Amino acid sequence: MRWVLALLIWFSCAWFGSWEGNPNNATRLFAAISLVEDGDATIDEFAPLTIDKAQFGGHFYLDKAPGMTLMALPAVAIANKWTGERSASVSKLPGSPDMARFLRLRLRLAAATGPALLTALAAVLLFDLALGLTGSAAAALAASLAFSIGSPVWGWSTTIFGHAPVAALYMVALWALWRASGPGVMALAGAALGWAVVIEYQAVLAGAVLALFGAWQVWSRPERWRLLGAAVAGGVVAMLPMIGYNLVAFGTMFKLGYQGVVGFEGMNRGLFGLGWPSPAVLWAITFGTMRGLLWVAPVLALGAFGLTQMGERHRMLAWTIGTAAAIVLLVNAAYFYWDGGNSTGPRHATPAIGLLALGLAPLWAGLTTKASRIAAAVALALSIGINLVIAACDIFAPPIDPWPLHWVMTQHLLLGDVTSIAGDWWGWPESTGLVVWAAVALPALAWLARVARLHRHGPAVSLL
Repeated sequence: MRWVLALLIWFSCAWFGSWEGNPNNATRLFAAISLVEDGDATIDEFAPLTIDKAQFGGHFYLDKAPGMTLMALPAVAIANKWTGERSASVSKLPGSPDMARFLRLRLRLAAATGPALLTALAAVLLFDLALGLTGSAAAALAASLAFSIGSPVWGWSTTIFGHAPVAALYMVALWALWRASGPGVMALAGAALGWAVVIEYQAVLAGAVLALFGAWQVWSRPERWRLLGAAVAGGVVAMLPMIGYNLVAFGTMFKLGYQGVVGFEGMNRGLFGLGWPSPAVLWAITFGTMRGLLWVAPVLALGAFGLTQMGERHRMLAWTIGTAAAIVLLVNAAYFYWDGGNSTGPRHATPAIGLLALGLAPLWAGLTTKASRIAAAVALALSIGINLVIAACDIFAPPIDPWPLHWVMTQHLLLGDVTSIAGDWWGWPESTGLVVWAAVALPALAWLARVARLHRHGPAVSLL
């Protein structure tokens, strides 16, 4: 069952694609291309093609944390070797179709081998954790699907933004810290939290809460120092590539791309754009129609309520999850560019989604009436349907419609404008991307639901 779940989630994320020309995607790719082809981190030749960049002296650089660029290096190297093409032979004029094609292949490979894989891994580990907490395969499956394809995690896993990978890494860390079964598992937890910081610097805040939970988990055990040492070692090793990148890019480990951001003056306010959380913004990213998380993933509301039920048996875990999720939302509410520009949903709140989705498991397991189970299933199905449209059509809705999903449906879905492997690489009609996904995914979902339901009636059904 776990293998089918993992393959389904990976296929769902890798099948659809995002716009390679989005500045967040493009600037990360430009830095990866420069590192692979030239061995340096400057993006001078690409600077006119993106508004997201940093400048130090006479050179331009990536203005983000380097994690997603580093994860894209294998994809860029493979694409260059496979096609025999380098960026030097591609036109670098704005709007160049050759450059779009060049970036598209590298973006799709990077997304499929990075965010899509991490989301699939996290979905399985969330399932495992939820199954252990509730004993219900149906509840665990619901929580896993709510996280992976019932929320914007799906759409952001088709990009090389850092939001979905950080959400996935939080789940990897939480699973490992809950188990805390030995040095290897603790090292995995530390590595997951360390790499989350390499991807998004602010991940250290919610990650610190998870780390404290891990320390609490092992503190009463005689081998606590060995376990904690393994976690710290895992975190340090995971962060070494960031130091290496800074040395290559800037010649020092004590400089960040954010220090040289060009064109976004709000980044100079507070700490790289972070000030005090705004209650109005907090409302906007949770309940607001333009950026509200519950409009694009209504099932997460059930997850939030489920945390109270989790607290009845696992109080510290529930407090940890609630606190970490709250920190992610508060950081989003404190950010000058809180709305994320072109975004279908609150992209900066995405790292909280796995934590909230885990709360769905105890609530689902506690449903006692047929009506309540149907209502929860409808909420999950609605969330999956909404995020299928977003992932297939446009994760980058512009901030011109008070209801971005309306924009996605009218400007993309109703016109058959779907971005998938079938349309982009096989030359099929664009709308067939949805048909192919449904032909593969719906039978897999039905089988998973059947196995989860049968698991209630005896231990003979395998969940491997």
